[in-house]
Amino acid sequence: MWKSFCNWLLYKHMGWTTNVTEAHPDKYIICLAPHTSNWDFLIGQLYNGAEGLKSNFMMKKEWFFWPIGPLFKRLGGIPVWRDKKTSLTDNLAETARNAKTFHLCITPEGTRSLNPEWKKGFYFIALKAEIPILLYGVDYEKRYIECTKTIIPNGDIDTQMREIKQYFSKFKGKKPENFTTGETA
Repeated sequence: MWKSFCNWLLYKHMGWTTNVTEAHPDKYIICLAPHTSNWDFLIGQLYNGAEGLKSNFMMKKEWFFWPIGPLFKRLGGIPVWRDKKTSLTDNLAETARNAKTFHLCITPEGTRSLNPEWKKGFYFIALKAEIPILLYGVDYEKRYIECTKTIIPNGDIDTQMREIKQYFSKFKGKKPENFTTGETA
């Protein structure tokens, strides 16, 4: 019933479409961009529901307050303390290596605000765990979700981050003025 509801709401009522050509193995990281609005979370949850997918996600710890904190945790939320140096990347990579399945969605900008300096934690988790990164773009102008590229981390982070940013350069966020890849060419 949840899948049918999400399908109806996202695709029929809200008019979104998808183009997802990449395989979803047992373990992967979803790199999702642009992230410019809280609506991104709702669209992502509806998409997961409509497609019968489940993935964990990272969110700043300030969102994990009563009464919505327990809901976020139940949906797969992982609180992030951005003001502390932790070994979260190493811990998540270790969890991924040891788990039978591992699905984690991360927004590389790390914020809904304009940020040309993308976070690279998603890349290091995938590299250390030896799992692929699926690139998911969300385009509000076209009401379109796309995943047509997978990155296999090889350690050449500068080259691969340019490739990732280039993929996302064509997508329009809910608030396009809050999105940049930081690339000039």
